[in-house]
Amino acid sequence: MFRITQYMETLLHPEPVKPARKPPGPVVIWNLIRRCNLTCKHCYSISADVDFKGELSTEEVFTVMDDLKAYRVPVLILSGGEPLLRPDIFEISKRAKSMGFYVGLSTNGTLITEENIDAIAEIGYDYVGISLDGLRETHDTFRQLKGAFDASLHGIKLCKDRGIKVGARFTLTQDNFAELGPLLDLMDELDIDKFYLSHLNYAGRGNRNRKRDAFHDMTRQAMDMLFNRCWAELKAGKHREYVTGNNDADGPYMLQWAQEHAPDQVEALRQRLVGWGGNSSGVNISNIDNLGNVHPDTFWWDYNLGNVRERPFSSIWSDSSDPLMHGFRQKPRPVKGRCGACKHLAICGGNTRVRAHQMAGDPWAEDPACYLSDEEIGVQSIDNQETVQGSNVAPELRAINL
Repeated sequence: MFRITQYMETLLHPEPVKPARKPPGPVVIWNLIRRCNLTCKHCYSISADVDFKGELSTEEVFTVMDDLKAYRVPVLILSGGEPLLRPDIFEISKRAKSMGFYVGLSTNGTLITEENIDAIAEIGYDYVGISLDGLRETHDTFRQLKGAFDASLHGIKLCKDRGIKVGARFTLTQDNFAELGPLLDLMDELDIDKFYLSHLNYAGRGNRNRKRDAFHDMTRQAMDMLFNRCWAELKAGKHREYVTGNNDADGPYMLQWAQEHAPDQVEALRQRLVGWGGNSSGVNISNIDNLGNVHPDTFWWDYNLGNVRERPFSSIWSDSSDPLMHGFRQKPRPVKGRCGACKHLAICGGNTRVRAHQMAGDPWAEDPACYLSDEEIGVQSIDNQETVQGSNVAPELRAINL
């Protein structure tokens, strides 16, 4: 996750660059249930409104939570499917909070109603993220349910009324790019605490719909819009959290933006961005699916590292013998093509590997969604990806069968 507001604040209020903090354990995004009342076009878990067999029981979830706590996992993001469809969601959430986890609820928002908002508020979630994919007609089309937008908006308002920190999540594609500005205006109108822009990742239904991914110039325009709005709000004394995910080229792109708006802070920003390090799949981000399978992140559901019913999460995550995990944990990662030659590799970490795998069949190929030009990343046009860092990649890393 790229925290725009956090870095913008350092440009406005400079202070000495501190050493990067290393998280004690990975953030765990936990898909507790696959069932969902919606069938969103970009769903990475390909959920449906049916019960899926073999999901972890309440007691199994509690056992895993004990292991996660002992392993010093700091954050649990409870997701789905739609987590509010899981009968024991509040029991799980309450226990997670009592154990000291930072607990987020990732929901489509349509099931947050007057009937359960008191129970949601009582849990004390640190954050509730609700998906909005544009304005009414566009959102309902994406979610494939008429009335979904109004239901999600109602859920947001209920959370705001109870003092719950709530944010909107927006997945950027060609089909909804034009509504990003109006949606940001709506965010301001409703005084929503956080806005998360997710670049489309090629997994699940998102993979089938990747031809609708935003063109690179649209991505740049979207990032300019977020940067400029965040900058203006901070200068006006308004603090709203803007973050992005699934395209770590956002870091180098902000560095370019800062050269125009805060040139005296560019070097300090560069040091902070290197400390961030970009993509952290398989390192600081992890995923447990509804069946207990562990993945490098939520978009690698076709790649299992192990199952928590058979081995504790701590044992699975500590094992770097898996070739994909071994590659994730190399510094620099064994990426090829433009990514391998990029002068910003230390900032973005090679960007999102699942897109490279989906497009090239190779997790270490260049990320096709990098929207920076060859000139901006300091490379010449490369026709043969193997010529840059490919020849010295271990054969087992080139031959991962996903």
